[in-house]
Formats: sequence, C-alpha cells, structure tokens
Amino acid sequence: MIVITGATGNIGRALVEQLATVGEDVVAVSRRPRLTGLPDGVRHARADVGDSAGMRPVLDGADALFILLAGELNAHGESPENLVGAAADAGVGRIVLLSSQLNSTRPRAASHARLRAFEAAVRTSGTDFTVLRPNAFASNAFAWAESVRGKRTVFAPFGDSALPLVDPADIADMAAVVLREDGHAGRTYEPTGPEAISPRRQTEIIAAALGEPVAFVELSREEAHARMARFMPEEAIGGTLDVLGRPLPAEVEVGPDVANVLGRAARPFGEWVARNLPAFR
Repeated sequence: MIVITGATGNIGRALVEQLATVGEDVVAVSRRPRLTGLPDGVRHARADVGDSAGMRPVLDGADALFILLAGELNAHGESPENLVGAAADAGVGRIVLLSSQLNSTRPRAASHARLRAFEAAVRTSGTDFTVLRPNAFASNAFAWAESVRGKRTVFAPFGDSALPLVDPADIADMAAVVLREDGHAGRTYEPTGPEAISPRRQTEIIAAALGEPVAFVELSREEAHARMARFMPEEAIGGTLDVLGRPLPAEVEVGPDVANVLGRAARPFGEWVARNLPAFR
C-alpha cells in the first residue's frame, strides 16, 4: 500500500493516477471530507499531513509514503520527526519527500527552513528514503491564467530571466518510480525541464497554443512583490524573487535526473501548456 499526501495538487493528483494505472494499492490523503474523481480502486483518507496523530491510522499497513507539504505547512507546524516517526512505527519501509532545489543552492534560505528540517528527519529515520528537489514548476504559469483569459496579457517580473521549468507530471512520474522500485534509497534527485525558459518565451508559447496574441508586461520587483503578497507568506516572497531575478548558475542548469530515472527526456513547457490550455482560454 502506498500513501500519497497532497493528493489534490498538481503533483499528487498525477501521482495517484500513475500508481493506480499500474495496479498499486493507493490511499489518497487530503483534508477534504470527500474527494471526487479518484481512479477506480483508490481509497481516500481524510487526514492532515501536519497532524501525525491523525496520520497514524492512515499509515497502518503502508509500504511507502509520499510526503508533500503545502500551504502553511511549508512555514510552521509540529516537528517533522512526529510524522516520520509515525511512519516508522507503522512499518513504512520507504519515504519519498518532495523538497526543493533551494536546499542545495541556497541552504540558508529562511523560506525553506521547514523543508530542510523535513529532509533531516527523513535522512535520520532509519527508513529507506529518496528526496526530490525540483526548482521552478511549469505550473507556476497558472498564476497568469486569469489575466490571459480576461486581458490576453501576462504580467510578470524579470521577463528575460530563464529557468528550466519542470512539468509536475514529470515529478509525479519520478515519484512513482522511486516509490515502487529499488535502487533509489538514499538518493537526492533534482528534476528540471529540458531547457531554461523565460517568462517572455512562456508567453509566446501560450499565445501560439491559443492561436491569439498575448501581450507581455514586465513588472518591477516591487510590483511583483505586491502581487505575490496576495497568496504567499511574506518570508517566502523575497527568496522567490531572488531566484526568479538573480538565479544562481546551478538554478539555470538543465539536469539529467528526469532522463536518468525515467529513461526519457523531460517534457517541454509547450506540452504542459497543451494539456492545460483550457485554463487560459
């Protein structure tokens, strides 16, 4: 049995579907009382990954656990050792943690202290573990969907600063492999997309997919900060803008881990756009 936390998000939902397709016994965890649209055979458990006591019954009998922190859990919550300990007590033999590349490129970033604590807990748990450290997601472009639909315009800072955006579906595929197969224990992977791509170029790709012009308006750092403050904690905004505007060499490098784990090239941004085009129409 494989327990998937964050089962309603861009990565968790795809991971649940991938595991169900290959016949795994999957429990999809969310805080929602009901979860519709699950593949046949997948069970839903209402629980909170930030509440280890509530997670204990869900973990009973599990072979593997995928940990994805979301929202406020990235900033605060109970000790990571509580959840990791509950998994060990339940006999979970394998843990896969979704972390961030910033824990290697910017190891003192205050915004990622929580994820570093989870990494430390997983690494010392005595359980087989794998850490996935992506950086920028292709799905961050969803933040532009409303302005593209309503104004055919993308508003973003640092128009020509390029990062190798990774498709969440590739992260889900990698997680499915390392949750099920041997040979990945103790490994840390940094999935990236196949090329570094700028917001201006992303806008061009969205426009081409829509078959209509989409304007690009470059925001100042201050304007971008104000927009991010609507949905991001203050402690995360500065670090995010630093990565977007002044990426380090390692943060713009296209890595080999997607190909090495999956045996195929990473999906390009255009493929993500094609799958999600209704959000921008």
